[in-house]
Amino acid sequence: MRYVEPIRETDWLEEFLNYFKKNNMRDYVMFMVGIHTGLRISDILPLKKRDVLGTHIMIFEKKTGNQKRIIIPRPLRKVLDEYIRNLRNTDYLFASQKKTDTGKQKPIDRTRAYRILQEAAEEIGYPEPIGTHSMRKTFGYTFYSKYKEVASLMKIFNHSKETTTLFYIGVGQDTLDEKIAGLYK
Repeated sequence: MRYVEPIRETDWLEEFLNYFKKNNMRDYVMFMVGIHTGLRISDILPLKKRDVLGTHIMIFEKKTGNQKRIIIPRPLRKVLDEYIRNLRNTDYLFASQKKTDTGKQKPIDRTRAYRILQEAAEEIGYPEPIGTHSMRKTFGYTFYSKYKEVASLMKIFNHSKETTTLFYIGVGQDTLDEKIAGLYK
């Protein structure tokens, strides 16, 4: 697995959002959920309409088994309300065109989600390494940039050390880059 980065610049974030909104509403909503909740892709893909009807998304994290309660921020709520209007409560938000062996609906898989992000990055000319974790990291980077507070972010990400969280969201790399670049000024 290669290391991926958060989307740091708001201009690039807007490019991604515009690309997805123009090309595929499902992919746009998936991206919005990722950058507004900080959930892992393994927790995003199996979401159903019934999971996003309230003020919060309540899940048991696939990786940890821990229960997670994440508020649905206003911009995401607006997008979700429009998107789920014609879905049944049991419909997956990110349904695949492929069906199960018994003909039932299933969500896209993480490989497809990765390819969706790769295709978008290539189309808009995004220069950084990107993957499904980039959405989660973007949430963390945005959160940290606004609040400059690590403790809450550590709790959201289930990290035990500040250094782990800062490295994960790319702030550690930003600091190293600035120091190395400034070394010979």
